[in-house]
Amino acid sequence: MKVITTAAMRELELKSAAEYNVPSKLLMDHAGLGVARFVDYLFRVKGYYNRVVRLVAGRGNNGGDVFAAAWHLRQMKYAVDLLLAGSAQDISGDALIYLNRLKSKRIRVNELPTLKDWEEAIAFVRHGGAADAPIVVDGVLGTGLQGPARGPASGAIRFINTQANSSLVVAVDVPSGLDSDTGLATGEAVRADYTLTMGLPKRGLVEPCAVDHVGRLEVIPIGIPKELTDNIASDLELIAPSDLQPLFVRRARGSHKGAFGHLLIVGGAAGYSGAAALAARAALRSGVGLVTVVVPRGIVDIVGSYAPEAMVHGVPETEIGSLTSGWWPAWAERRQAFSAILAGPGMTRHAETATLVRLLLAGAEVPLALDADALNVFEGQLAELAQHSAPLVITPHPGEMARLLGNSAGDVQARRFEAARQAAERARAVVVLKGAGTLVAEAGQPLSVNLGGNPGMATGGVGDVLAGLLGGLLAQGLPPRDAARAAVFLHGRAGDLAAIKKSEAGLIAGDLIEELPGAFQDVIPR
Repeated sequence: MKVITTAAMRELELKSAAEYNVPSKLLMDHAGLGVARFVDYLFRVKGYYNRVVRLVAGRGNNGGDVFAAAWHLRQMKYAVDLLLAGSAQDISGDALIYLNRLKSKRIRVNELPTLKDWEEAIAFVRHGGAADAPIVVDGVLGTGLQGPARGPASGAIRFINTQANSSLVVAVDVPSGLDSDTGLATGEAVRADYTLTMGLPKRGLVEPCAVDHVGRLEVIPIGIPKELTDNIASDLELIAPSDLQPLFVRRARGSHKGAFGHLLIVGGAAGYSGAAALAARAALRSGVGLVTVVVPRGIVDIVGSYAPEAMVHGVPETEIGSLTSGWWPAWAERRQAFSAILAGPGMTRHAETATLVRLLLAGAEVPLALDADALNVFEGQLAELAQHSAPLVITPHPGEMARLLGNSAGDVQARRFEAARQAAERARAVVVLKGAGTLVAEAGQPLSVNLGGNPGMATGGVGDVLAGLLGGLLAQGLPPRDAARAAVFLHGRAGDLAAIKKSEAGLIAGDLIEELPGAFQDVIPR
C-alpha cells in the first residue's frame, strides 16, 4: 500500500470530487463510519462492558470526521461524550453538516473554547469527576497542522494524554500535534495506541521518529477511486494484507509435502540451542513441506525435542560447541534436495563457524537467508557479502546493521530508511532491518514498512522466529522480497494476536509461533 504526502492526499480528494463525482461529505461519512466500526471492534475484542466513547474534536475536517464517527457510534448504541476544542460557531463546511446532524438528535457537544477550559477539564478528570471511557478518540488536529499546537488545541491534546493510562487512545488520520509529512512533533502531540489514517497512509506516520505517537497504524478506505491511487507515484509503502494475498494461492486437495519446499536450517551452539529450535518450529508453521536442521552434535536432542516434526542432524562441533565447517562439502553434494537455506540462529562467532558461513554463501544455489551471527561474519565487509550468486536475504537488527555498515547503532536508528537502502544496494540483497517499524529494502524497489507488532515482542528469540518464518516462505518459492514482506507482516500480526490473548507483558517467542496459523488468516485464500 503506497505511502504518500499530505499534498498528494489532498489532490486525490479533489480529483475524486472533480473527476469521479465523489462529494467530500461522502468521504467524511466513510471516514466516520470506519472510525466507528474500528472502535466497535476494539470494544468486542477487549471485552469492554462500559459502552462509553469519549471523542475530542477540533474545528476542521478532522473534527468533522469525529462528528461523523459520533453519529455512527450512536446508531450502534454507544454513549458518546463529545468535546469540542473551540466554539460550535466556528465550524463550517462538511464538518458543520455532521455537527448539525448530531444536534438534530439532541446529542450534546461540550464546547471548551479556551486553554483554561481544558485545564479545568484535566483537573476534573484527574479527580474522578468524569465517567470512565474505555476508548478516547482524538480528532483535534489533522494533516493541516502548521507548527506547534496552540490554545485550546494544545489543552485538548494534554487532556487526551492524561487518559492514556486508563483508556485506549485512537487517533483519527494523524495523532494531533504530529506533522503528517515529517513525523515530527514540535509541541504537544497525542500518544495514540491506534492511528486510523484515511485513504492512504501519510509519510510522517511511518517515519521512525513517529512510532511512539502513532501506535498501531490502520488504514480506513474512504472511497477514493482505485484508478487515482494506482497512478500516484511513491518510493515508500506500508505492508498490508491486500498486498500479500496474491502471493498465497489455494492449495490443491491432492497436495503433498514435496510440493511445498524443503528448508535447510544451519545454526545453534552450546548455550544457544533455543535459537535453532525456535527457527525450526517457526519454519514448520510457515507452511513449508519439510524442514531439515543441522546443529552441533551436543544439542541435537534439545532441538529435536522442541521441533519433532523437523529432521535434526548433528555434526562435529568446535571446542566451544559451535558448528565446524568440515561437514559441509559432503552435504553440499545433496544441496539440490533443498529449496532454500537459513543460516545464523545461535551460531556464535567462532572462526570455524565463520568459515562455514563463507562456504554457504559461496556455494548456495537456492535462496539463502543470513541472520544473527552469520551476518557478524561480514562486519565491515559488505563488499565480501555481495559476492553471491544465489538470491540473498539478510535480517540484521540495528546493531548488526551498524557492524555491516561500519557505523553505530545510533546512526542506523537515526537514518533507518537510508541505512536499509544503502545496505540493500551494497550487498545486492533484500534487507530486513528489524525493530519498531521493520523495513524491507531491495535496490530499485519501494522501501516497505511494517508497523505491526508491539513492545511485548522485545524479548529473546523473537528474531529467530522471524528468521525461521522467512526461511520457510523462501523454501515455498516466494520471491525474496515478497517472502521478506510476508514474513515481517505475519510475524508482527502473530505478536499482536498473542498480545490480545495474553497482554504484552510476559510474551515469549514461543507465543508468536503458536499464533502464526491465526496470522495467516489475513493473507490466505478462503
